[in-house]
Amino acid sequence: MKNFTFKNNVVIITGASNGIGRELAYQLAAQGAFLVLAARDIPRLTATADHCRQLGAKALIVPTDITHAEECQILIQKTIQEYGRLDTLINNAGNSIQANLEEYTDPSALEQMVQVNYLGSAYCSFYALPYIKQSQGRFVAVSSLAGLNGLPGLSGYVASKHAMTGFFESLRLEVKQYGVSVTIVYPGSVSSHLASSPTEAPGAATSSIPKGMMPVETCAKLTLLAAAQRRKELIMTPGQPIRWIKLIAPGLLEKIVLDGIEKDRAKRKEYPE
Repeated sequence: MKNFTFKNNVVIITGASNGIGRELAYQLAAQGAFLVLAARDIPRLTATADHCRQLGAKALIVPTDITHAEECQILIQKTIQEYGRLDTLINNAGNSIQANLEEYTDPSALEQMVQVNYLGSAYCSFYALPYIKQSQGRFVAVSSLAGLNGLPGLSGYVASKHAMTGFFESLRLEVKQYGVSVTIVYPGSVSSHLASSPTEAPGAATSSIPKGMMPVETCAKLTLLAAAQRRKELIMTPGQPIRWIKLIAPGLLEKIVLDGIEKDRAKRKEYPE
């Protein structure tokens, strides 16, 4: 497993048009994976695929809104039609709304986050399951440190990530008997300042990374390494102590979280995406 690469591995990435998903696609392309790229933003998805092909990889585009189960089914079907198998499903697509509950004007926004962050991943995994079992493959769920603890101003997002965590922890137990692994990744604050416009050069990063934020390249690299090693979970810096502090000093954790949220908001104002 130490020397495992994703060469010739058939990999679906949801949310592949930007941020972590796009960087995962680039790094997998460099390893020689057979890619299936899914997202709603077709111009950016096309730009991602074009760059992956320049790196020598095969890349199939399947525009997909994962909140619709039938589109998730089509995503899996087109993958099988193109490659004949499926080895890895990376559930990366997600969205977030930053607001206190009292600031919401419409509670349907809560439902939207559940549909994208939890149900979309569940739909894709449901249709992928028979093929992942056949290949003794991998499920990867890109969650968030928000999936481990409550955060102010992110109640809907946190709830959807908790649901995602619970789903994939349960799925891991169900599929272990088939030689299938489930890796849940918990990134913290990630700087995804890659070129955001489809007209910009793919992979063009900004000149500076905000202090304390993980470069998206590092996040993607660690995610793929954890998946290759079939790790159960990967909690990225600075999230490792969260579970222990929550058990022994919950009051301290609340203070740390509140302080961290304020610092993160300040960074994002200084370096808007």
